Amino acid sequence: MLRFTLRRGGARSLRSLSPQIFAFTNSHLSTAAEPSLKPRSPPRVPNLIGGCFVDSQSSEFIDVINPATQEVVSQLPLTTNDEFKAAVSAAKQAFPSWRNTPITTRQRIMFKLQELIRRDMDKIAMNITTEQGKTLKDAQGDVFRGLEVVEHACGMATLQMGEFAPNVSNGIDTYSLREPLGVCAGICPFNFPAMIPLWMFPVATTCGNTYILKPSEKDPGASIILAELAKEAGLPDGVLNIVHGTNDIVNAICDDDDIRAISFVGSNTAGMHIYSRASAKGKRVQSNMGAKNHGVVMPDANVDATLNALAAAGFGAAGQRCMALSTVVLVGGSKSWYCGVFYLFCYWIFLIQLIFVS
Repeated sequence: MLRFTLRRGGARSLRSLSPQIFAFTNSHLSTAAEPSLKPRSPPRVPNLIGGCFVDSQSSEFIDVINPATQEVVSQLPLTTNDEFKAAVSAAKQAFPSWRNTPITTRQRIMFKLQELIRRDMDKIAMNITTEQGKTLKDAQGDVFRGLEVVEHACGMATLQMGEFAPNVSNGIDTYSLREPLGVCAGICPFNFPAMIPLWMFPVATTCGNTYILKPSEKDPGASIILAELAKEAGLPDGVLNIVHGTNDIVNAICDDDDIRAISFVGSNTAGMHIYSRASAKGKRVQSNMGAKNHGVVMPDANVDATLNALAAAGFGAAGQRCMALSTVVLVGGSKSWYCGVFYLFCYWIFLIQLIFVS
C-alpha cells in the first residue's frame, strides 16, 4: 500500500506561479510566440517537502516548454540530494500517525479531493494543454480518468478488508490482514500528467502509506496543482511529497532504503532499469511499460467505421498513449482491405505534412 503527505505553508505557493502557468493569452493559442511588453523570468516549479512548497537550491534547471509556441512556461529544478533526503524523511516521520488514522478519516479526505478536482478540472486541463500539448478536450479526459481512481479510493474501507477462514484444520483458524507498507514512491511519464499521478497517490495514501511523487520533467504543473488540492482537502503534512529531476532522482528513489515500494509508468527501457535496480534493493515494484494494442478486424466489419476507428486508435494523441494501436490483425480475407488501409495511410501523411507546412 502507498501513502502521501502534504504540508501547508512554504516559501512559495503555487498560487504565485498561476499567472504564467495557467493563463492562456493569444500567444498561447498561436503557432508562434509573441514578444511580451514586460518580459518576466519564467516561474520555478517548487518541490513539496513536509507540506511546504519550497524553491529548490539546485543550480541546475530544465525549461518546461509549451510545444505549441516553444515558449518557456516554467523552470523545473533538478532536486538536490539533500532535498530528496528531506522529502523521504518527511514521509517517514508522517507515516506512524497517518497509518493509525482511521480509514474513515482518510476516506473523507478523498471525498473532499474529488470534489476539489471537479471544481478545478478546467484549470488543470488548461495547464496540461499548455505543458503537454494535447487538446483541451483530451486534457479534460486525462483529468476525468484520474478522478475515477480518486472516487474508487473513497471506498477503501471495504477494499481494505482482510479475510477469515475458520477451522481450516483441527483447531486452526486463518486470518489475513491488509497493512500499509510505509514510504512509497511513484515515477510518472509525460503523456498523462494528471491521470497517472492520480492512479498512484490517492490509493496509496488512503491505504495508510506516505508518498514521494516524481512527475515528468516535461509537464510537472498538473501534479503541483493536485498536491495543492490534496492539501486543501486536508491531507496531513508529510503524507505527500513531490521531487523533480531526471535519471539521478530516479536512481535515488530506487536506492533509498526507506522507500518500500515503487510504481512506474513509462517506456520499456526506463521500466526495466527501475524494476531491476529497485527490486535488487528488496523493494516491491510495479512497472507498467509499453502496452501497445492490437486491433482485430473481423470479416463482417463495416469498412468505413473500421477505418475511422483504426485512424483514431493509431494516430490519436500522436500515438503517445498506452492504448495506441500499433498492429492491425485482419481475420479472413485481407485483400479487400488493402485499398482502404492504403488510402487511410496516405490521408494521414497528407495531414501531417499540412500541419508542419502550416
